[in-house]
Amino acid sequence: MPQSYDLGIEAQVDWYEAWALVGGERVKLQVFEMRSMASGGAYHRAYTHATQQAFLEAHELAFRYFDGVFKLLRYDNLKSAVKRILRGHQREETSRFIAFRSHWRFQSEFCNPARGNEKGGVECEGGYFRRNHWVPLPEVRDLAELNAYLDRCCHEDQQRMLSGRTEAVGRAMLHEQPRLLPLASEPFDLTEKSFPTVDGLRCVRVRTNRYSIPLPPGTRIEARLLADYVELWHEGKRLARHERSYSRQQQILDLEHYLDVLRKKPGALAGSTPLAQWRMAGRWPDSFDQLWQALNTGHGRQHGTRQMIELLSLGSGEGWDRLRGAIEQALALGCQDVAAIRHLMVAGQLAKPAVEAIEIGLLACYERPLPVMTNYDQLLRGVQA
Repeated sequence: MPQSYDLGIEAQVDWYEAWALVGGERVKLQVFEMRSMASGGAYHRAYTHATQQAFLEAHELAFRYFDGVFKLLRYDNLKSAVKRILRGHQREETSRFIAFRSHWRFQSEFCNPARGNEKGGVECEGGYFRRNHWVPLPEVRDLAELNAYLDRCCHEDQQRMLSGRTEAVGRAMLHEQPRLLPLASEPFDLTEKSFPTVDGLRCVRVRTNRYSIPLPPGTRIEARLLADYVELWHEGKRLARHERSYSRQQQILDLEHYLDVLRKKPGALAGSTPLAQWRMAGRWPDSFDQLWQALNTGHGRQHGTRQMIELLSLGSGEGWDRLRGAIEQALALGCQDVAAIRHLMVAGQLAKPAVEAIEIGLLACYERPLPVMTNYDQLLRGVQA
């Protein structure tokens, strides 16, 4: 007979592996899951690596999904939470995990080693979710789109009726929410901060990798390392956001950060590393190459490339989707003129408000009848004769 759980008391947490087609490439992912043992509601989120930052971030997102915090969370002996296994159910937890659960005010409990059946609820949830939402493989542009898809799946599963239950999962979640601990007024600071200096290639080192930023060499900035991204800040503004690389000694470069330099040396664009990385990431569509080739043919390689760089600068300011749409529209019309593409980008913003009629009032006394041109027309006929 299945065990009965009180509302709002316990949820179980685990990781499982899944595959997806991300940007056309088959990628293995680590998926976080949290399942309420009373209502059966569950939250899933995918990451490239099951790091401690991802582990803690997913907790916060799950708490927002449930709109509250469970009083007890049950785990395997995850390295993100457990530093050392002691006697029985006692564990020496990592200091960061202790700080995290103290912030959110929940208690933790850990299964015995190699006893996954002690958290069978979340194990069964992972199997169900894989069979129903990971088959066939999801096809997405990036991880953000994949997680948006998983979020929709979690909401769809609220319509499920679990075996032995008398109401759907979503209805049970509504009954459970008032029993949960309230959300903390502020999120836990999950970022790892550092303060590197911009080098001669307009990059900063974060851990073992270098990330580009549009600032001159010698500038000291703030780097914020997250589970999936690296954010680069200066004077209170976020100037760059890169996908985090888990490889070592890599350069992650954004073409936008070098456009001002390429204006002076347009010949460097074709063989540049930032352009190559944009191509690999799918950020450089075929339409850009078609236009670039047409500009080089019509204006010469140097001047044609410089015009292409000017258009890229517009994309940086007005939006890349808008630039891509304008280029594709121009090419469809047989046009390769930069001014025309610039006009297509801003055409939607050129609409002028309708002019309202002005009350003439006292000026009506100055109104005069329209002139009669009959005599003039007779004069013209006489000249023609």
